[in-house]
Amino acid sequence: MGRRSGVLEFAVLGLLHDAPMHGYELRKRLNILLGALRALSYGTLYPCLKSLVAQGFLVEDNPDVEYVPATALNGKRSKIVYRLSPEGKQRFEELLADSGPEAWEDERFGVHFAFFGQTDRAVRMRVLEGRRSRLEERLERMRGSLARARERFDDYTVELQRHGLESVEREVRWLNELIETERANRTGRTGPATGGNTTAVPHTTSDGRGQETGSPDPSGPPYDRPGRSAQER
Repeated sequence: MGRRSGVLEFAVLGLLHDAPMHGYELRKRLNILLGALRALSYGTLYPCLKSLVAQGFLVEDNPDVEYVPATALNGKRSKIVYRLSPEGKQRFEELLADSGPEAWEDERFGVHFAFFGQTDRAVRMRVLEGRRSRLEERLERMRGSLARARERFDDYTVELQRHGLESVEREVRWLNELIETERANRTGRTGPATGGNTTAVPHTTSDGRGQETGSPDPSGPPYDRPGRSAQER
């Protein structure tokens, strides 16, 4: 299974863990979760759903109703409702418990973070610390690349690389705050680690070129997020 299809499987199972949905509603929720820049077509989603059904992770209700794709002319939508099977719930729990290197990557991390409210605290810490480690490695490479770019490229190319570097630096600061909050909660302290307010912090993920590729829903999991500092505002 490819990396993108693995991320989609995780997202589908996580959303259906909350409640059964028909395909149209599931696609809308996935587009919100994964970000508008990675909007899903029916041609991407339905093969994934059929695969999950074939593996026994999903169950179709009303499977005898023939699906007719929605168009501007017919206005029809699928009447098939998808829900998790017991095997699907177990598979989702396995994905939640995964804190290895794949969970630190850009797309997988965003989806995993969206389900942090259902994730064990120790797993959250390993994922956050792994993600920070991965981005610190990226920062080192980007700083070296920026230094070389100043000697070889025009000002606009240098500015684009600087923008990408700053994007990753912001995410590292954000991760530091989250990790400190997790540690504070574990030791019984209360309140954000940075002393700011309790407003949810939107999160954007850099693709290595400084382009933002979406964010988890800041109003999503019931997770104790720190607020931004006055300097960042």
